[in-house]
Amino acid sequence: MSIFQAPGLELMQDLLQSHPCRSLQIETLATLLHPNAAIARNIVVYGPEASGKSAIVEGVVSRISQASDDEWMFKCAIVKSVQCITLRHMFERSLALIQEALGIQEKVPRCDNLAQFTSELSQILGMWTAEGADVRPARRHFALVFDGIQGQREATGTLAAGLARLAEIVPCLVCVFIAPVPPPSFLRTTTVLNVHFPNYAKHEFVKILALSTPPSIADLSDQETHDLWIRFCGTVHDSLAKAAIRTLPLLRSSCERLWPLFVAPIELGTHDAKEFSKLLIAARMHFQDEALINPSLVSAQPILTKPAILPFTEVFTGDFAASSSSVLATTTPTSDPMPSKKDLAVLLPTMPRLILIAAYLASHNPVRHDITVFSTFHHGKKKKRGGLASTLPQRAPRSKHRKIARKLLGAHSFVMERMMAILAAVRSEWAAAVGLPVQQTTGIDGDIGLAMATLTSLRLLVRVGAGSDLLDRGSRWRITVTWDDVRSIGRSVGLEIEDWLVE
Repeated sequence: MSIFQAPGLELMQDLLQSHPCRSLQIETLATLLHPNAAIARNIVVYGPEASGKSAIVEGVVSRISQASDDEWMFKCAIVKSVQCITLRHMFERSLALIQEALGIQEKVPRCDNLAQFTSELSQILGMWTAEGADVRPARRHFALVFDGIQGQREATGTLAAGLARLAEIVPCLVCVFIAPVPPPSFLRTTTVLNVHFPNYAKHEFVKILALSTPPSIADLSDQETHDLWIRFCGTVHDSLAKAAIRTLPLLRSSCERLWPLFVAPIELGTHDAKEFSKLLIAARMHFQDEALINPSLVSAQPILTKPAILPFTEVFTGDFAASSSSVLATTTPTSDPMPSKKDLAVLLPTMPRLILIAAYLASHNPVRHDITVFSTFHHGKKKKRGGLASTLPQRAPRSKHRKIARKLLGAHSFVMERMMAILAAVRSEWAAAVGLPVQQTTGIDGDIGLAMATLTSLRLLVRVGAGSDLLDRGSRWRITVTWDDVRSIGRSVGLEIEDWLVE
């Protein structure tokens, strides 16, 4: 061991390999728990869900316990609060685990409160440390880990603070508290060491997922499959992790579900592995399908010429080759396919659809063209596509510069008052298409307020800036719906959105 290396780090080499990107947390816990290092009294381990807190703490204390020698002895017990129904159950469960770790074959005493638990714990550990005066090793430490202490049932606000005082009463005791988000003054003492387990970053997600590469695809080597898998995992993280998948298990399961669908064109021979952009375009519909992120008991209906979605039970088998072949084999036609779960034209009522259309037009059309496109004052009819070009001065054609269509660019923020004015024009056009009187579709009514609240709760319309009133005419908003969805929504109400867009 190097003179600059803290004791206990040589015991964690296999743990460092099995839990990559957590070397700092493992080294910190090994230093704070090893008897020959800076052993602490109370340690709080916190971090988001599925960040490796419980597994790493259990691995560290178990390895230190197995490395006991003639100079010191280290024992541990891990109490999982999710397995304890009541507070008394947690106290008695803790004593049972302590007796099991120390090899004591006695009946677990009754503990109704923290005072009785403290008395019994002091007696058990006091007798164990007293043996060190006659039998080596003399230095003895016991680590009591409370996993998920914040979720303990029937717990009072002072439970964690009371458990933290146990280390002051029992000198050989070390308490480790594992909690997702501990509140301020969690243990109500200043002598607490905290170990933070942050969520994984993108490069850490990809590094962990790269350790388990799927089997090689046909006509591809292992290295080419590995490189394609790494790029694929990064793409899945960019498209899904920030919005819906924020933990490692969910990201791994999503990658395993999407991988057979992603490489299906390669196995069919229509695309090459180097054409990554074309593969993404071919699998775009699968990246947008919520059924792959949140699978349900009802399987999705396969559609002709489209790969079927894998059943939920095939995700965790780890057999990538079988999953990939099953995708190609289960492509069967259906006469009446069910609509997609993301088909907003089916899920939303008429008024929210019209608001989304007006919001999209307000977000993508320049303000200077609103009077020309939507006004009926001068011409008696709305100037859709073709009418705009006749009213503007003619210019020489430009051949050197090519403009990108506005519908392919990102959505811009718009003012609520402008969107309401466009909504009036869209509603009148829709009323004429369905045969309703125009007088019944003018003005702002309760349906608009209810529709705005619905779209805001669904995050289809996002407010830019502060404010509480949804119908504040000076507020700015941004739409999150794509062009494909808006076009389908427009056609569902009898409107062609392309006629209203200014290129």
